[in-house]
Formats: sequence, C-alpha cells, structure tokens
Amino acid sequence: MTTPQIVLSIIYFIVALGLIAVVMLQSGKSSGLSGAIGGGNETFLSKNKAKSADARLAKMTKWIAAVFMVLTLVMCLLPDAAA
Repeated sequence: MTTPQIVLSIIYFIVALGLIAVVMLQSGKSSGLSGAIGGGNETFLSKNKAKSADARLAKMTKWIAAVFMVLTLVMCLLPDAAA
C-alpha cells in the first residue's frame, strides 16, 4: 500500500467510527410511546432541548455520511500499487 492509501484508510476508519457513534447517540422514534405510557414528567423546556440535540445529531449524521461516501468513492478510484 502507498502512503496516501494508508492515510485515507486511517481517516476512513475514524469517519466510520464517528458515523456509528452519531447514529447510536440519536434517540429512537418509538420513544414517544413509552413517554405516553410512563406519564408526562418532561417539562416544556426539556422537550425543546431534546429536539434541538436530536436535530444537531441528525445534521451531523448527514454530513458524516456524505464524507463517508466521498471517501469510499475516492478509495475505490485510487489505483492499486500491486496492479
């Protein structure tokens, strides 16, 4: 492997871990049902804070996924040193 391939592989690995982490940090869509059954102990402010955090995580997921796709294409287009 050449040096650019090694560097891109390391960056690719870090971006993949970041994408996994951001997706895992997001709250599930079924959390609304458990809140309805368990009672409405959330205040208005905590609901808005959670939505803004979820919105930021959703935006981060889109950007990290785009970087992941671009890196995938770049790595596929790099010529192999062995060929």
